[in-house]
Amino acid sequence: MKALSLRQRFFIFAFMIHKEAIFSITSETAFEALCLDVFKFQFEHNTVYRSFCDLLYKHPSDINTVEQIPFLPIQFFKTHSVVSSNEKVQTTFSSSGTTGAMTSKHHVTDLSLYEQSFVLGFEQAYGNIHDYVILALLPNYLERKGSSLVYMVNDLISKSRHSESGFYLDDLDTLQLKLRTLDAKGEKVLLLGVSFALLDVIETYQFQLQNTIVMETGGMKGRRKELVREELHAKLKNGFGVTHIHSEYGMTELLSQAYSKGSGIFGCPPWMKVITRHPEDPLSLQEQGKTGGLNIIDLANINSCSFIATQDLGRVNLDGSFEIIGRFDSSDIRGCNLMVL
Repeated sequence: MKALSLRQRFFIFAFMIHKEAIFSITSETAFEALCLDVFKFQFEHNTVYRSFCDLLYKHPSDINTVEQIPFLPIQFFKTHSVVSSNEKVQTTFSSSGTTGAMTSKHHVTDLSLYEQSFVLGFEQAYGNIHDYVILALLPNYLERKGSSLVYMVNDLISKSRHSESGFYLDDLDTLQLKLRTLDAKGEKVLLLGVSFALLDVIETYQFQLQNTIVMETGGMKGRRKELVREELHAKLKNGFGVTHIHSEYGMTELLSQAYSKGSGIFGCPPWMKVITRHPEDPLSLQEQGKTGGLNIIDLANINSCSFIATQDLGRVNLDGSFEIIGRFDSSDIRGCNLMVL
């Protein structure tokens, strides 16, 4: 076997140090320090990101704060292979899209990072996954292997330790019966689905759920008339008989998720952060509380790019939570609902 070069050994060593530190962040100081380390690491090992930084004349020697780090436009995931690792790609997640549209591709060289990120992120927000029955109104994993959302939900289902957990997209009769039975028994239930599928359920059945979390993962994306969040959540709260509708915020290009427990206010795990940029000047950051384009730091993305400028518009609150306001008009439709078309 050919011996590893000094550069290759350094790469592996640096990667393992960063991987260990990502999910051990306990303070803002630790987060910022790791951001600077990851930026230097990705500048060195990600040719696409390095070229982008070079075009902006940004070099690690010039970067002393998180705010100075360049954010890669998310469109690069449609046109380039955004990878910071020499390891073999284990899987490639792809975004949903309309026919003929160019989709994003996220090449993942370490699936254990993704699995660790979504399990720890979920449990920090909701507690032990083992305690939940997960009923998913999403395509089965075998129907869409390129979906990072379905991969996550499929894995959470396997970790829930409840035989009732599973995908129920095309079997609403069985779903509603199981939902009523489990809720009445006092089981902790997570009903997670695309918005139009949740609306399909309550058009036929009405509920008064006491022990169930209803979580939506996106809008209509061509299947129904688009609704503003307040109208969608009002319909879902009335139909399921719950006081809050939860939401999940994630995307193909990320390995971490943010969750809202109501009112569209999302919280991030310690290794993820959202900041806003000026809507007309993508290189200028906004003050907290002002609407702008969302820039996302996802340190779990160490194998690709941890600093991404999305096409979402939103606001970041003083406590670090954020809200989604909308999308840039020129951007493509993004959303997991297209998976079922």
